[in-house]
Amino acid sequence: MLQGNFFKGLGYLGEGFGLIRQPGLRLFVIVPLILNILLFVALFWLLAEVFALMIAGLMAWLPDWTWLQAMDWLFWILYGAVVLLLFAYGFVIMANLIGSPFYGFLSEQTERYLTGQEVSEEGGWMLILKDVPRALWREVQKIAYYLPRALVLFAIGLIPVVNLVAAVLWFIFNCWMMSLQYVDYPADNHRVSFPALRRRLGARRLSALGFGLPVALLAMVPVVNLFVVPAAVCGATAFWVKEPDPTALVRH
Repeated sequence: MLQGNFFKGLGYLGEGFGLIRQPGLRLFVIVPLILNILLFVALFWLLAEVFALMIAGLMAWLPDWTWLQAMDWLFWILYGAVVLLLFAYGFVIMANLIGSPFYGFLSEQTERYLTGQEVSEEGGWMLILKDVPRALWREVQKIAYYLPRALVLFAIGLIPVVNLVAAVLWFIFNCWMMSLQYVDYPADNHRVSFPALRRRLGARRLSALGFGLPVALLAMVPVVNLFVVPAAVCGATAFWVKEPDPTALVRH
């Protein structure tokens, strides 16, 4: 039986957008945001250059008289659709890899703001630098969890008729992954292992899916997804603080 509150889960991202405006948290939002903007611009430029070369090569291959020569604008529309899909999750994954040390500290400061209690005795920029290897390893664990399941869903999507169900499963899975992705930051701050985090969210699955739903949707909106990442970190921290833990957490 599914437990949790789906509609309460929906509200955590909105709470996260409110939290990133707090004076004590802004600095840890601005630095990774600048990095994400640079990443966004670099990826957009690189993809545009590659796609322009592909279109030029295709146009050169086509005979001059073909009506397709005048349809290069259609290929640019296709490019826009591809970029949208790529940025939906590829950008989020890369942004999390780059900003993971900052997001861990942002989550810690958010929890302190919400509870008034210190999460750890250490703090500051030296802690961020020291935690880089562990933060990156947590991101690798999440990618390793995601890829085999994504491949299974991709294979299901190749089967006629069944692929209609696969589209729904894809979206539900991405909502679940968004919840796992961001609640992992406060979990890691408390030294909760990734398997233990999955059990904890599994016991509050409706709340987790409710939180992941708006994150997954807004991740598909270019520019907006730049701000979704820090807001999701803060919202996930509020989820961690306010959702009861019905499991015996295994700490590493």
